Amino acid sequence: MLSFLDKLVAWVLTGFLAILTIFFNMYLLLINQRNYRKSTKHRLNPADFIITAISLASISLQVLTYLWQTLDVIDTVCRISLAGAILLVLIFSVKFIIFWSTAFLTFYYGTKLVVEPVHCYTRIQEAIVKHVHTALAVIVVSGFANCVPLLSVLTYYNGTTSGLSDCGSIMPTDMTGLAYIFYYVIISDIVPGIIMVKCSISISYHLAKHLLDMKASSNGAHGPKLGTQMRVIKMTLSLVVVFVIFVIVDIFTQMTVVLMRQNTLALTILFASIYTTVSALVLVYGKKSYWKELIASYNLFLDEYPCLSSMKVEEVKTEPHEHSHGH
Repeated sequence: MLSFLDKLVAWVLTGFLAILTIFFNMYLLLINQRNYRKSTKHRLNPADFIITAISLASISLQVLTYLWQTLDVIDTVCRISLAGAILLVLIFSVKFIIFWSTAFLTFYYGTKLVVEPVHCYTRIQEAIVKHVHTALAVIVVSGFANCVPLLSVLTYYNGTTSGLSDCGSIMPTDMTGLAYIFYYVIISDIVPGIIMVKCSISISYHLAKHLLDMKASSNGAHGPKLGTQMRVIKMTLSLVVVFVIFVIVDIFTQMTVVLMRQNTLALTILFASIYTTVSALVLVYGKKSYWKELIASYNLFLDEYPCLSSMKVEEVKTEPHEHSHGH
């Protein structure tokens, strides 16, 4: 069970994480907007479009989580518990959108980063390029369609019953509600997780095969180098690792809320904030041009304050063998 102090700490941490998340995602949005304007056709490539959608959803999630944490700390007598329940459903909806959009991004990279041309993957990639907007629209609609019914299927806590102290917590009171919770966990956490793990295995397999072929062709004279493509591969695999870790923690905390009836919902919200922060950082770092520009801007900012010069970060120079692959 969480004490008031525990919730207060979670609230403060969520606020700090919200600042970081909004910063990184706003940076991604601004860069993608610039790319959109520079594009001759005024359109983003599928990866950047999906990242833009993830960034918008992540910012929305952080705002919602901070509002819920604020309500949870301030409204100790559950005067506006319905507002808390609505915020919670919106959080679940946006989290669903982020998870599936990230799985979609991983799936896209899984088809693009396979070195050997596979006819099936080529066809899938062409379909993604043509229908990326439609696919993301379906994900957004599905997020709300799967989560909004929680308000009618479950019962929200309004302070009149014992056992919980999270105002607005939506809890199952019968087998139907419990079944819906399990359905939500499977459709929002487990299924996209399976897709991401499958894609990461595919990427890792083809990467290992490609590296062995490159090493054999060079007779082991020097190590194979993939430049920025390797960076994107690392980004994709990192997203999968971060997602899997979060899903394990998320399922555990949700079990403590639903099955054990503990007031640990604040931890679930906090972990969601941590996930969006880390994934945003991974997305920025995964694009070398984005990361270099961010570091350059950071160092330029510190130039205005000589006393902070020791905090500068060394800028990595682009090596001759590195090429952009238009990811």
